[in-house]
Amino acid sequence: MNARWQVVVTQPDGLGESPFWHPDEQMLYWVDIPGRQIRRCNVFTGSVQSWAMPAEPGCIAPARTQGQDSGLVIALRDGIYRAPEWGGPLQQLVPATHDTVTTRFNDGKADPIGRFWAGTMYEPRDAASAELFSLDARGGRAPVLERKAGDATIANGLAWSPDTTTVYWTNTTDHVIRAWDWDAASNQMQRGRVFRQFACKPTDWQPGMPGYGGRPDGASVDSQGNYWMAMFEGARVLKLSPAGDILADIATPVRCPTMVCFGGDDLQTLYLTSARHGRPADELAAMPHSGCVLAMRVDVPGLPVNFFVD
Repeated sequence: MNARWQVVVTQPDGLGESPFWHPDEQMLYWVDIPGRQIRRCNVFTGSVQSWAMPAEPGCIAPARTQGQDSGLVIALRDGIYRAPEWGGPLQQLVPATHDTVTTRFNDGKADPIGRFWAGTMYEPRDAASAELFSLDARGGRAPVLERKAGDATIANGLAWSPDTTTVYWTNTTDHVIRAWDWDAASNQMQRGRVFRQFACKPTDWQPGMPGYGGRPDGASVDSQGNYWMAMFEGARVLKLSPAGDILADIATPVRCPTMVCFGGDDLQTLYLTSARHGRPADELAAMPHSGCVLAMRVDVPGLPVNFFVD
């Protein structure tokens, strides 16, 4: 195993995603999408709790009501839900506008002023039918779901710059990360552009072969504005500058890293979720930590997690 990485959770997920560090609880949260579980870990004691969901949880974020911590906001296949407490009842905030037979929510998180954003994944993967939405329920208002972008197949890589003027969003299938100018107050996205384009998978490529660096999956931004991202099937995490240049290329002991987040008191621990669902048996034998949560120390701290506010 790469000496830089440590295994945080040994019980593997089918497809771990949406990790975040809860600063008040000092716990790491994430989801296992095909396992239909929300999970959390006390990294100091190693204890892990799992909470079964009625459908696949694509993404989660911590929530606050009137300034007080108040559970989670959760994007399930058929809508976005609130859970005021761990293990408690789920309340649907808005139903999904997509066809839940072919499409589910995927990557998402809260923005810097308290809206919850979630993108979708078009499971047949033969059309650019995935979209990006934001949900505003601040101040106790009736939840309003707004479409923000589209023309994607698998939504990933959602993040904001530290000065809150740029939003990033990835279409994993096309191997492209896009960026927009963003006005937080009006929630307007303008001047869409390619932030980084990666080479697509060669048609004859098989896992373990050279010639393919993976495709961009989940991401997080650090306090200097660098964009950290997992490269699914690439067995690496990349650190990109605000200009899109590669600053670091970090090998991972898993073929399919899925998403990074920053945690710990100093926000200098990089946590990484990963996948093992559907992977070849020889790959899993060679990379037994596939699906586990990993961590490594980094020099630049990340940004605190954003809370959904209602």
